[in-house]
Amino acid sequence: MKFGPLPLQAGLEQYQQQADELYEACTAGDKNALRFIKNNYFWRLTDDEFRNRVITKEDTMAAITNLYAFDSWSDLADWVTDVTQPGSPTARFEAAVEAIVAGDIPALQTLLQETPSLISARSMRSHHSTLLHYTGTNGVEGYRQKYPANAIEVLKFLVAAGAEVEAKADMYGGGSTTLGLVATSIHPAKAGIMATMLQLLLDAGAVIDQPSAAGNGQYAINGCLHNGRPEAADFLMRHGALLDLEGAAGTGRLDVVKQFFEANGSLKASATQKQMELGFVWACEYGHTAVVDFLISQGLDPNVEVDGMYGLHWALVGGHINIIKLLLSHHVSLEARNSYGGNAIGCAVWALCNSDGVYRWPEGEVDYWEMLETLLEADAPIEEGMLGWLAQESDIPPLTKERLDSLFRRYGAST
Repeated sequence: MKFGPLPLQAGLEQYQQQADELYEACTAGDKNALRFIKNNYFWRLTDDEFRNRVITKEDTMAAITNLYAFDSWSDLADWVTDVTQPGSPTARFEAAVEAIVAGDIPALQTLLQETPSLISARSMRSHHSTLLHYTGTNGVEGYRQKYPANAIEVLKFLVAAGAEVEAKADMYGGGSTTLGLVATSIHPAKAGIMATMLQLLLDAGAVIDQPSAAGNGQYAINGCLHNGRPEAADFLMRHGALLDLEGAAGTGRLDVVKQFFEANGSLKASATQKQMELGFVWACEYGHTAVVDFLISQGLDPNVEVDGMYGLHWALVGGHINIIKLLLSHHVSLEARNSYGGNAIGCAVWALCNSDGVYRWPEGEVDYWEMLETLLEADAPIEEGMLGWLAQESDIPPLTKERLDSLFRRYGAST
């Protein structure tokens, strides 16, 4: 069963029906329904916690509420009342958003000519975005997070129409700007338009170092590092972004990193241990070998756990064999488990099957098999039951499963 957005003209009873159908599907064990409610409501639960959860009708109503980006069912109901009134401000705003998502500039132009105030209007949804924020494809309704082929022209049109580039929206804790949303979104990176979008916003007056631009109290450049956007982080760094120790390390600026240390190797007052640790794991993820080496030489523990992950695990995700070998030379743990439950081999298998080129920018394809063999040669433990898990795993291509099975058996794994 699939759960997509209802038409804007749908009445509240149709939203209730959608929630009821979701409940029935979850109760029946429908995999798509269970995946939907996990992603839209129970995302904070571990897989084991979710499996043990008894799903209620209130849960499915909350999931539907989240799908449409509202804080409560009553907020959704108020919006439905407004949006179904022909010609209402809410109906016009939503029509403009639909035009942005579709890349329909003529329709957008007509709406703005009829109602010029739309350019500064705010969504009734929990993020309270302006039209411009929707070009960030980030933090708004998931089903609207996509780019039309003419996304750059849509952005140009909105800026020319008077959109406020520094307007702040309320997703991710508030303070999010369009520049911060674009920089931390995967969609412009995948579309190959990240640098162009960011340059257009800078030319229109966007501020790089706006506090909380990327939400969660983060400057945009650090938000990029936390969200796997090395291309955007590099762009902002090259355009003068303020660099703390975390940002400098994560973008490979060893010259700046060194400025945060005293001659005796201790941190200056302008930097914190947390910034150093975060900078270390980002340097591991994004391939800045010299920075990783320097931070370890300054006394940083290469086994440090940072927000549930390790430098070695991030190096595996990023596909950086030189950093993996450097960390192995410092005898990092191959058994430590990250917050997802994976050890080094588990993380490497995940990276092999799931890594995206967006996270590896500017590198192309990398040899994850070499990384797996490097770990196995270093006596990285293979999970008991790994071969059985592989046999049952449906998301891994058959040829990849066969090769993994053969590799693990060669290093002593058995059923």
